[in-house]
Amino acid sequence: MDNHKIMNMLLIGSGGREHALAWKISQSASVRRLFIAPGNAGTAQAGVNVAIGVNDFEALGKFALQEQIDMVVVGPEEPLVNGISDYFSGNAALRHIHVIGPSKQGAQLEGSKEFAKEFMMRHHIPTAAYGSFRIDREKEAQDFIRTLSPPYVLKADGLAAGKGVVIVDSPEEAFAALHEMFSGKFGAAGNTVVIEEFLQGIELSVFALTDGKDYVILPEAKDYKRIGEGDTGPNTGGMGAVSPVPFAGKTFMRKVEERIVRRTVEGLRKEGIPYRGFIFFGLINVRDEPVVIEYNVRMGDPETEVVMPRIDSDLVELFRAVAEGNIGTKTIRIRPQTAAAVMLVSGGYPGDYPKGKPIEGLENTGDCLVFHAGTAEKDGRIVTAGGRVIAVSALNDSMNTALSVAGRNADLIRFDGRYYRRDIGFDLQKYL
Repeated sequence: MDNHKIMNMLLIGSGGREHALAWKISQSASVRRLFIAPGNAGTAQAGVNVAIGVNDFEALGKFALQEQIDMVVVGPEEPLVNGISDYFSGNAALRHIHVIGPSKQGAQLEGSKEFAKEFMMRHHIPTAAYGSFRIDREKEAQDFIRTLSPPYVLKADGLAAGKGVVIVDSPEEAFAALHEMFSGKFGAAGNTVVIEEFLQGIELSVFALTDGKDYVILPEAKDYKRIGEGDTGPNTGGMGAVSPVPFAGKTFMRKVEERIVRRTVEGLRKEGIPYRGFIFFGLINVRDEPVVIEYNVRMGDPETEVVMPRIDSDLVELFRAVAEGNIGTKTIRIRPQTAAAVMLVSGGYPGDYPKGKPIEGLENTGDCLVFHAGTAEKDGRIVTAGGRVIAVSALNDSMNTALSVAGRNADLIRFDGRYYRRDIGFDLQKYL
């Protein structure tokens, strides 16, 4: 790849993560044209939206040839697990196009909880003790549950849109949850269930960008999954995020790199698994020791909305280094400030919610970044089109100020049924 080539780029996805990526990509002098498929009302401000679904590989390939695309960046996990990287690399007409996203085999780190746990065991990566059981081994799974102390963690093996994890307090509840999974609650994703010991600690997300040999570590973040304040109520896709994470100091992050990031990248290389893209490490800090809860094979959402504002480097040049296989020669510049994001969601989310509600007040948010998650344009107006609608991100030297600026601006954006958490970052105060 010509180091000075100005590229046409295609970003795949339609959420807040993709708007944050599009916002960052569009700042690069190395980009001639940026297309987003299918995008949302926010990504349209950073590039050109294209009405193609994330899993329509044939249409994406045709479009890439038609618009002379040089690089494809894959936002969500589903097309990666379905093999979009392999589709491009295995097609003679498309293989010159660089894809930022792992092979189908590499995407199993997220696509199969069982694959991920076995990988961690092989490469001595710290993770919770576990057992993995197929649908015809319900009795053995029950016996394994009896060997653990409560609470009990059950995970559907496959992709379940972030909803395939159940934590319960009694063996009876665990047996019932197991039976529901094996009975099709999560479809084929629940044909295998991973049962884990429960880890007591505080969670965070760490991100690396790798070419399969080397890596750079991006800013870490902490997100807030529960719908209710004080981390109560059902899990969502994420109600807000903060970066950096005050309890993840230099010593802790050194352990993360040495025991987890490096061993993961080396493990992929040793096993001959092609991997060029993001790795998301879902970690828990257990008495100052990092332990892996899960892998994702893409950036998190809403973490991307706090990670991207803190990256001072040209993201496209880092992508270019991934494509060329020389990310090890690059360093990443990170802003020292805190980024805080507050997510505005539709009334009823994470259950059923209406769409098409007009959004007011977007023009009033001058001192922060507004990333669209579930929005669309209809008759010249921006309307809601998802459960998570808008992420409001603020950057400041003080974490508390960043949180208050994000919250103040969130309050200026209105739509029928709007809800947001006013306590993002509440559990980090004691570490400041």
